[in-house]
Amino acid sequence: MSDTVTLTDNRNGKSYDFPILHGTMGPDVIDISTFFSDTGMFTFDRGYTSTAMCRSSITYIDGLKGELMYRGYDIAYLAENKTFIDVAYLLLNKELPNKKQYDEFKLELKKRSFIHEGMMKIFDAFPDKAHPMAILQAAVSALSAFYFDHLNMDKPEEYHEMAMRIIAKIPTIAAFSYRFSRGLPIIYPNLDRGFTENFLYMMRSYPYEHVNLRPIEVKALDTVFMLHADHEQNASTTTVRTVGSTHAHPYACIAAGIGALWGWAHGGANEGVIRQLEQIGSVENVDKYIARAKDKNDPFRLMGFGHRVYKNFDPRAKVLKSMCDQLFDEIGINTELLK
Repeated sequence: MSDTVTLTDNRNGKSYDFPILHGTMGPDVIDISTFFSDTGMFTFDRGYTSTAMCRSSITYIDGLKGELMYRGYDIAYLAENKTFIDVAYLLLNKELPNKKQYDEFKLELKKRSFIHEGMMKIFDAFPDKAHPMAILQAAVSALSAFYFDHLNMDKPEEYHEMAMRIIAKIPTIAAFSYRFSRGLPIIYPNLDRGFTENFLYMMRSYPYEHVNLRPIEVKALDTVFMLHADHEQNASTTTVRTVGSTHAHPYACIAAGIGALWGWAHGGANEGVIRQLEQIGSVENVDKYIARAKDKNDPFRLMGFGHRVYKNFDPRAKVLKSMCDQLFDEIGINTELLK
């Protein structure tokens, strides 16, 4: 007999048994799929703080221990020993690629990095000061108007086609958005460069000029990409799954997820940190703002002190600190001046 938990309605003494599901890691789960049909009631869980809405073998997080794993691999190991290409392959295919698989995966991403020329009008239509997330969301949604096939996510080959296309084109869309916002000439992808290097190249280069990209800069950004490749069942992932349940176009679903990611309580927290630092202004104002953050009657909140899921430490912060030190050391920035 499988393990169960018994719930008793103290109003009438009726009891209901629900099966307990055991994960490979982390806490057990009570399967309440039949809760309404059995009891005639719903459960209430504000913010999904105690609810798992799907089975997943992709990412594991233990907030109390400060653990983050992709497919069972510790994030620190991946960041120190692998590349974003490895991680993307791992998340999609459940295993790290061998040399042949890596090279084929990398080549496919390169070939798919170009976007349809018709999309150029989308970038041109936005004002110079448009928020980059607005442009990204519109451009990704527009991809659904250019690609009408490979929409059945239940078929592995079609899922692969869609996934490869979006992974390859997002950096190009982001780089083009940046260039348009600055009134700079567009730089097309360079097939001789790697995934992350190509993104930096499109952001920084100018026509007919050589751009010097230090390997440590490419490695630092590649590490950032790895650390943010996935983060369990977050708000944007939930949004994509919810919209996807209607069988909408996959790119429309991803565009909806980008809208969720925009918010300051999610991916937009990075922007919130910058705005907060600008608001604080100088070191002598720090104590005043800390006092405001401690005041329960003041709506001001400190930003940039780690993801709320990690109660001890954010494992990604340790990796970023090490990479930041390497970056500053190689490009000649004295970190003592930043303290």
